Order: sequence, then C-alpha cells, then structure tokens
Amino acid sequence: MLSIIYGILALSLLILVHELGHFIVARIFNVKVLTFSLGFGKKILKKTKGETEYALSLVPLGGYVKLLGESPDDVVQEEEIHRSYAHKPPLVKILIAFTGPLFNILFAFVLFYAVFVSGYSVLSTKVGSVEKGYPAYEAGIKEGDIIVRVQDKAIHEWGDLMEVMAKAPDTPLTFTIKRGDALLQAVIVPKEIEGKNIFGETIKRKVIGVGASNEFITRNETLLSATTKAFYQTYNLSKITVIGIAKLVIGSISPKNIGGPLLILEMAGKQAKEGKKNLAYFIALISINLGIINLFPIPILDGGHILFHTIELITRRRLSQRAVDIAQKIGMGILVAVMILAFFNDIMRMFYGR
Repeated sequence: MLSIIYGILALSLLILVHELGHFIVARIFNVKVLTFSLGFGKKILKKTKGETEYALSLVPLGGYVKLLGESPDDVVQEEEIHRSYAHKPPLVKILIAFTGPLFNILFAFVLFYAVFVSGYSVLSTKVGSVEKGYPAYEAGIKEGDIIVRVQDKAIHEWGDLMEVMAKAPDTPLTFTIKRGDALLQAVIVPKEIEGKNIFGETIKRKVIGVGASNEFITRNETLLSATTKAFYQTYNLSKITVIGIAKLVIGSISPKNIGGPLLILEMAGKQAKEGKKNLAYFIALISINLGIINLFPIPILDGGHILFHTIELITRRRLSQRAVDIAQKIGMGILVAVMILAFFNDIMRMFYGR
C-alpha cells in the first residue's frame, strides 16, 4: 500500500511539473488557459481562479492543460482571437509544446543537484573480493586493499575505477594500493572478457578481477561542482534513455524491458524505503524518461505537436484537420499498444518474476 502511495505521489509530481511548463509558457505568450488538471477523467476537486479552472481528476496517471482554441471544436469569440492557441504563430505553439518535456528534464537536474549538495553515498575503493586467475590476483592484490590511484588518475570512489577500466588500453597499468599504512604499487594488464551492458547486449570489457566491498563513504559536492555533476548526470541519463528507446524501436532490445505504472509504483516504494535521496534520484530518472519520451514525434505526444507545428512553420500552411485526426488516431493506437505491453510486462514481473 505504501508503494502505491509513493508511486502515485511521484507520478503526480512529475505530471504537475510537466503541465506547469506548458502553463507558464502559454501565459507568457498570452494564451488563455481554460483548465489545469492533475489527472484525467471526472473532476473530483475544482476551483476557478481568475480565468482558469484548476482541477484534481479521478485518474492520477496523467494531466492536461486545456488552452483556448486548442480543439477544433472550440468556439472563440472575436475579441479573444488574439489569445487563442490556434491563432498563435507556429513558433509559439512549438515553445508551448516543448516546455513541458523541458521542465521534466530541468526538474531532474534540480533533484540531482539537491542530492549532490546535501551529501550522497558511494562505494569506497576498498577491494571486497579478488578472483583467482585474474590479473589482480596474479599481481598480489588482496581483499581489504584500498585502490588510491591508477596511473596518474586519483581514485576516490569505486565509480572512478569503473571509468578507468572502461577506457583501459591493452598495456600495463600502474595501480597504487594502500594496505594498512603502506602504499604499494602493482603493475596490472587488464583482461578482456565478454559481458552485458545496461541494455542487455553482449559487449567486450576490460577487468582486473576485483569486486567492491560493501563499504560506503559520503561525498558532498560544492555548489559549483554539484552544478557540473548534476548537468552531466542529467545529460548522460538523457542520452542513455534516447539510445535505449532507439534500440527498442529497431529491435536490438527485447520489448520485455518495457515497464509501466505498476513497475513505477513498486520501484518508488522500494526507493522510499532506502531513503529520501534514493527516492529523489529515482524520481529524477523517471522525470528524464517522461521528458524524453514526450519529445518523440508521435502524434498525441508533445513531440507530435512539435512536428505538426514545425511543418506549419516551414510550409507556412497548417495541416488539414483530417490529416491531424488520422495521425492522432495512429499515435493513440501506438500508445495504447505500448501501454498494454507495459501492463502485461508488469504483471508478468509481479507474478512470475520475469
């Protein structure tokens, strides 16, 4: 039950941030906002403030901002034509559509920044295990040793070592090890093995045959270093998300990897139990996914609207309503199919662990 609550709160927060992006830019360009709803379906709570109705609706898995003139069925009075979404220049409509996903990505950056400034836990560089037959074992590395440097690069956390190994050449590397109070050096030639990347694909990677201990250290970034680290974290996860979706589309990743709301609810609950920072990190990751997915040029999504308005901007002609309706029906079909697959995968994971 707690997982469901945390999951709904996380999704609602991300939807609020997304729709707030649309809302703010619409107001900046003097587009009349008729409704700002968190959730779909029947309105449970609603309050009109100024010219906008703010609502909390029954189904929490979404939300919307309804703009004057956005629907072809809207009746726009002559005195309000200048405030109609349909009568705004294509570039303005592109900005309104784009800012929702952008706010999700910026929100992820803010969450990462808060985590990095307030202090976060990382694996230390203490060696937890050494595999026989691998280069580290042959070089005399022992459990409990602390890796402090590889060549000229200082190693502060286990992730630093992973970065070095990802780019390691086939030449010998000098490892500086702390054992007790002594600093020792070991020359190790990494071994190339086959493994799996985060997408489940078989790749070749360099290893020396050591595993991390369960020792964690707390790191605090400065205000400046946290900005840089949060930027790169947001950028790297955005890039991974784009690559992952592209690989799903071309079929190099199994559709079984697609997860839906049930998986998000479960994971949100688990991360909440691990602590607020874990939950914040998870929400940031989902926020990036939500932002990136919405930018894909699929009708119904923000990316689809951006595509329509870009065509209008280039050709200086609007697409016919019939063409838009057909495209949106196709887009809706794609989304429904993906949602059914995601729910199916969630159920299979819950009941069969796969």
